[in-house]
Amino acid sequence: MKRILITSLYAFSIISSYSHDYELLYKITDGEFRPAKYDIPRSMNDGEHYTLLVENKYILKYSYKTGQVVDTVLDIAHLRDESPMKTVLGYEFCPEEKRILVYENAVYRYRRSFTADYYVFEIARNELTPLSEYGAQEAPLFSPDGRYIAFARENNLYLKKMDFGTESAITKDGEAGKTINGIADWVYEEEFGQVRYFAWSPDSKMLAYVKFDESDVKEFTMPMYLTPKPETDEEVTLYPNSSKIKYPKAGENNSIVSVCVYDDYYKSTKTMKLDDSKHTDFYIPRIKWTNSEEQLAVFRLNRNQNRLEMFLSNPKSTLSKLILTEEDNHYVDYSNIDKLQFIDKKNTFITLSERDGYRHVYQYGTNGNLMKQLTKGNWDVTDVYGYDTKNDILYYQSAETSPLRRDIYSVNKKGKKTRLTNGSGTHIAYFNKTLSCFIDNFSKLETPNKLSLYDANGKQIRVIEENTALLQKFNELQLPKKEFFSFTTSENIELNGWVVKPEHLETDKKYPLLLVQYSGPDSQEVRDRWNVGWEYYLAENGYVVACIDGRGTAARGSEFRKCTCRQLGILETKDQIAAAEYFARQSYIDESRIGIWGWSFGGFMTLMALSSDSIFRAGIAVAPVTDWRFYNTAYTERFMRRPQENFKGYENSSPLLNVNNLNGNLLIIHGTADDNVHVQNTMTYIQRLVEADKQFEMQLYTDKNHSILGKQTRRHLYRRMSDFLFKNL
Repeated sequence: MKRILITSLYAFSIISSYSHDYELLYKITDGEFRPAKYDIPRSMNDGEHYTLLVENKYILKYSYKTGQVVDTVLDIAHLRDESPMKTVLGYEFCPEEKRILVYENAVYRYRRSFTADYYVFEIARNELTPLSEYGAQEAPLFSPDGRYIAFARENNLYLKKMDFGTESAITKDGEAGKTINGIADWVYEEEFGQVRYFAWSPDSKMLAYVKFDESDVKEFTMPMYLTPKPETDEEVTLYPNSSKIKYPKAGENNSIVSVCVYDDYYKSTKTMKLDDSKHTDFYIPRIKWTNSEEQLAVFRLNRNQNRLEMFLSNPKSTLSKLILTEEDNHYVDYSNIDKLQFIDKKNTFITLSERDGYRHVYQYGTNGNLMKQLTKGNWDVTDVYGYDTKNDILYYQSAETSPLRRDIYSVNKKGKKTRLTNGSGTHIAYFNKTLSCFIDNFSKLETPNKLSLYDANGKQIRVIEENTALLQKFNELQLPKKEFFSFTTSENIELNGWVVKPEHLETDKKYPLLLVQYSGPDSQEVRDRWNVGWEYYLAENGYVVACIDGRGTAARGSEFRKCTCRQLGILETKDQIAAAEYFARQSYIDESRIGIWGWSFGGFMTLMALSSDSIFRAGIAVAPVTDWRFYNTAYTERFMRRPQENFKGYENSSPLLNVNNLNGNLLIIHGTADDNVHVQNTMTYIQRLVEADKQFEMQLYTDKNHSILGKQTRRHLYRRMSDFLFKNL
């Protein structure tokens, strides 16, 4: 492709000194420097063995201690009877490990949810049978005794009794666009991160589930330009299809949710009564059974998400008791619920809270009384792996050594804390079921992921994978190094960042700078971990590339994380401008050639930065939110409240309303089938640009969603962005 001539002779001379060979860029976008995908080991009940899915054909059983295969649990080529199943996409053991659910032909609906053809594999018989003969299934779940499987289909829940091979409907009122039983609606799946909203009681006799009434949720329609209609085989679609989803935008109606419990013995369903209030405008982000079939924990989050309540509901009487209330001036993080664990036979539970300004682990009685704080300090717990009830030991991950790093720790009942990893880089643990050992996934800036097995005391047992070939391939390229740095803004805020500079900086040259960022609440891009992105390609082509985590990002306590609430983009933009100004003072940076790039929230930030009184010459915004009124209720209102309550905040945080202030060269990019940040954001924004007589460049990707995936698509996308920078920065 012939490059457009650039009028600036100086800019042209700088650009022409680099070849712009796209080979390295394509290697990066193709994923050549990503570690080989390693399936997460599935611990077996004995804690001595784990299983892996191999080549989508075998489920193999391994020894933790030796790493050797000790058994072939499933081989679809050698079943007792001929099976229509050709590949295994995923699997799940029943609690007693006598049966396995396997599936193929997955058809995704949104980011996480999919229907598939599920089969039940009887290990002893080497026999595979369909879970159901009446259509694809969704999110099946074994009962604790392994005798039943609950699953969803077309908005209803069903029960498969393994002893008799029978299937029956638990609900019958499911209807598209109106009632969903046990499966998340769009906003719950996207913003509360869960698809399955049903759970078995400990005695396997009852199934609790959330019922969604989305009748009053407004519908959003997206044209699909390339998808042929089912009844035709036309190469070109003359009349596009459309995709319709119930999508509640900020300030609009959510689904009305209720919690029901189905009793299989009585064939009855009861709705739990949380309190006497008739109020229905709230979320149920999670339900969990305690260790008793007489207590169902129901978590209720108010619409503004700054109050989380935990009820214990009796499935027989339907009455509920409020046990715990967590309140925050900004918001309560729903994801803390996922770390809650009920302790066997102790009538206690552990959970995460930010009540002291940092995210820590607390122990409560099931009566709601606080017993003790298990972790404490000016640092955040970033994951909880489990509580060893036999030895009273908690295992967790934290950012104690630095916000840039993650380590694995244990703490016993006497408060003795032990760091189980080396204090360098990022460690992610996968514990076995008995919490006697864990697989450590470790990486750092210059070291790709290394997998090792450790015992519960932190002693290394064996190395599983070192990715030495990947490291050698990367090192042979002799690319510029990524380095950490920090600086203090004029508001006395210390910010962390990384930077990649061209090799052998010339003292008599000044280089262009690109800031890459995401900046969204509780996110973190500046981490000591292996991640090879296009910053290396840009540095090879004469650019300094830097990333700064501003206010609102993770692992620095609640105040730093939540100070951006009700004013998204304001403080974050100030911090990106401060970073640009910091670099402009460096002798090797050309202050007239500074740009900014981001995707999603980062794209929103690009528009905010270009609309501020700043020094940015160019920006690239991919899939940006251009006004928070366009985005969904759960995410937007968590940080901004409803538009009806925070009109000024929405106005100040809207690139759409500040389009007249846009300066610099802009490239805006969007996938036309983005069900998350709708292309409406970009289309509305560019119309305002036209009205304001602002020139811009634009790139659309047909029928692509928020991730804009595909090998050739990613090559095209990153080459398009690179060429824009070569021309404008």
